[in-house]
Amino acid sequence: MADKILELEINNWEKLVERSTEPVIVMFYNENCPHCKTMLPYFEKLFHDFQSKSVFGRINVQNDPWIAERYGIMSVPAFKFFCNGKPVAEIVGAVYPDMLAKMVDNVIIHGKECAEKSSSVDYEITGYA
Repeated sequence: MADKILELEINNWEKLVERSTEPVIVMFYNENCPHCKTMLPYFEKLFHDFQSKSVFGRINVQNDPWIAERYGIMSVPAFKFFCNGKPVAEIVGAVYPDMLAKMVDNVIIHGKECAEKSSSVDYEITGYA
């Protein structure tokens, strides 16, 4: 596991998120979002509480809009949970920190089961037929 919150971008996304065998919690944000700034300290606390059980990363949607589009991120902050590289849950907005913590805990406990039952990521996806 990482010893800090990973800074994700298009160049490391596939390796660190989609091909990860560990649960990954990703915060989608942008620098100008006041709610993102409000939620960041809580996300950092969750990282410190759960870093031995999961990987935490964040991605600036202004720098990498393709990834946000691929995963249906329409507003920030958004927290998306991945198991075995598959998205299994998400929560959007400046939510209660305890609610976010409970989701992190649930994904760590049940995420692999959920990922086994979900569709795999197709790396050849294009928007054109």
